[in-house]
Amino acid sequence: MKSITELYRIGTGPSSSHTMGPRYAAGIFSRRNPQASRFEVTLYGSLAATGRGHLTDVAIEETLSPVAPVTILWQPQVFLPFHPNGMEFRAYDASDAVTDRWVVYSVGGGQLAEENASTAESDEVYAMSTLTEILEWCNRTGRTYWEYVEECEGPGVWQYLAKVWETMRAAVERGLDREGVLPGPLHLPRRAATYYVRASGYKSSLQSRGLVFAYALAVSEENASGGEIVTAPTCGSCGVLPAVLYHLQKSRDFSNARIYRALATAGLIGNIVKHNASIAGAEVGCQGEVGVACAMAAAAANQLFGGSPSQIEYAAEMGLEHHLGMTCDPVCGLVQIPCIERNAYAAARALDANLYSAFTDGVHRVSFDRVVEVMKQTGHDLPSIYKETGEGGLARTWPGE
Repeated sequence: MKSITELYRIGTGPSSSHTMGPRYAAGIFSRRNPQASRFEVTLYGSLAATGRGHLTDVAIEETLSPVAPVTILWQPQVFLPFHPNGMEFRAYDASDAVTDRWVVYSVGGGQLAEENASTAESDEVYAMSTLTEILEWCNRTGRTYWEYVEECEGPGVWQYLAKVWETMRAAVERGLDREGVLPGPLHLPRRAATYYVRASGYKSSLQSRGLVFAYALAVSEENASGGEIVTAPTCGSCGVLPAVLYHLQKSRDFSNARIYRALATAGLIGNIVKHNASIAGAEVGCQGEVGVACAMAAAAANQLFGGSPSQIEYAAEMGLEHHLGMTCDPVCGLVQIPCIERNAYAAARALDANLYSAFTDGVHRVSFDRVVEVMKQTGHDLPSIYKETGEGGLARTWPGE
């Protein structure tokens, strides 16, 4: 498996696969062709189907246009065989001859891949790539998941995770302070500030839940407006983990060091899914985004409360299992409806999974790795209209009947 620094990517929303990935690809292509007279970019499948709502064209044009003019072609009905998020870049010279051509895929979480290799050419960091193997290592050595992360990544990982946490906290606090309407044709009002204020009027148990909702809404609304966030594991699910960790630090006074360790554990969970299945909504639906985010947050919370490696694995398993089959059907191709509310619900569900696991000894029948296998197969079985194409589900019925 790769480094968790490739899972936690700091960037701007609204979509890791549809905004961050294409922006990154355009940057690579522009550096390869600084003398180009013009560029042509063809977007295929899911990228074309919901790209306008996700600002795919804006990200590409902003990156390539300083070098040369850009033409973007849309092919929503054409799915390249390797992945639903395909792009073809072409560079032309002054005589309008093609000088360079590149087919690349945005495979989720801001990561790019060519058909036969990752474009990043990054090293494999983790020898073990299933939670079953790593749990056995924990039981054998008496150590825990974050210690395995440190052993594989080295002590430098903590500096990066400190930056990740700083960015997450800032996104929560910006989102709580902002009001108004999110960009796009839905004219969706921001709700984080309202939820935060209203939560203070309830008794402690309901107040706690209301604050978690507010924190998740805050980050998700920042993402929807193009603000700086951290993929956890994606932009569309970026509100879940920060909401849980921010709430627990504020309410339980956990130190930053303990939050970093929780981030390491959560990153390991997300990395396992990314390596063995997918975190791309266009490939496996929202179960790979919000479902994985819930599993990550549940594991992080359980660790903070002193859970054993088996209890942490169980919390993560529940977080993912109970999102199996979740479709990705963004209304108007925007990361707003139902994405923002899903982040808030998943944050609350992560805390419930943590609590449920804490009442057990961690022994259960269905392993986390088995749920990852099922999620992958379920994603492949889902019709394409439910995988970020804007052709089915809520997206199809908008504005409703």
